[in-house]
Amino acid sequence: MENSKTFNWGVIAPGNIAHKFCDDLSFVPNARVHAVASRSLERAQIFADKYGAKNAYGSYEEIVNCPDLDAIYIATPHSEHYNNTLMCLNAGIPVLCEKAFAVNSQQLNEMVALAREKKVFLQEAIWTRFHPSVAQVSEIIGKGTIGKIVHIEADFGFLAPHDLSNRIYNLSLTGGSLMDIGIYPLFISKHLLGNPKTIKAVGTLAETGIDLNCSMALNYESGATASLFSTVAAETQTVCTIYGEKGRIYMHPRFHETKGFTLSVKDEEDEFFPTERLGHGYSYEAEDVQRCLAEGLIENDKLPLQFSLELMGILDEVRKQIGVVYPED
Repeated sequence: MENSKTFNWGVIAPGNIAHKFCDDLSFVPNARVHAVASRSLERAQIFADKYGAKNAYGSYEEIVNCPDLDAIYIATPHSEHYNNTLMCLNAGIPVLCEKAFAVNSQQLNEMVALAREKKVFLQEAIWTRFHPSVAQVSEIIGKGTIGKIVHIEADFGFLAPHDLSNRIYNLSLTGGSLMDIGIYPLFISKHLLGNPKTIKAVGTLAETGIDLNCSMALNYESGATASLFSTVAAETQTVCTIYGEKGRIYMHPRFHETKGFTLSVKDEEDEFFPTERLGHGYSYEAEDVQRCLAEGLIENDKLPLQFSLELMGILDEVRKQIGVVYPED
């Protein structure tokens, strides 16, 4: 695949996150929205018209027959990711699927096995991984500027309306704070510290069985610990602080899409580092998918499928401890 070639994206489910993703494709060289699939043809056509896509479909199944697709971005609720992804992989179409990647490890193992068997590209859309701030923070830590990491604190919370018909409150749509936003604090801790040695989690459940609050304490072979929190019952600062033996890094809100962070080192002046964020911040992952496919990769070397498998294992364990059970379990 030539880098100068126009890259044709397909989109399944034209909701809010798909709008952000497609808005940001304007920052990605040679990228365009080529096809859109919705359960409503009218909705698909409105979305297609907005982004100049040639093809609109009134069912998800139809999009896999669209000619000249280079990849499909899946933006359905978590509960649909498994079926949508298998459908695309079976059609031989590369997939970028929103996080959380699936409902549980059993589903994800099947998705990964099929992608590897068919040698078709598959990636979880943890867009924060490709945000410039993550590279900058990782570089500073790698240089030893703050010394060995001792502890990470990270939170993500917003106040969802107490509406039991809302997706967030719906068990069958994989609702709850952990799978929706708790994955962000878990990502940054896993990215910087690896897999936890032990996990202790507590949660507060809504009457529908989803988690309103989820608090996690983790420790690692290195001796580091992490305190992570997600909630849909309150708006939190949504920040991340990385404490090292020599100093700390404070990622300003909202940390997963931050425009800057502050480095504090003992006996030195605090230093603020601005970070680039084009648009909503989704262009970086799309551009990296295009890079991978141009290089002939079937998984992203910066976010390998093994990372996602391990992350899903952590999510499974946390849910087990707090008592959230989805129909797919």
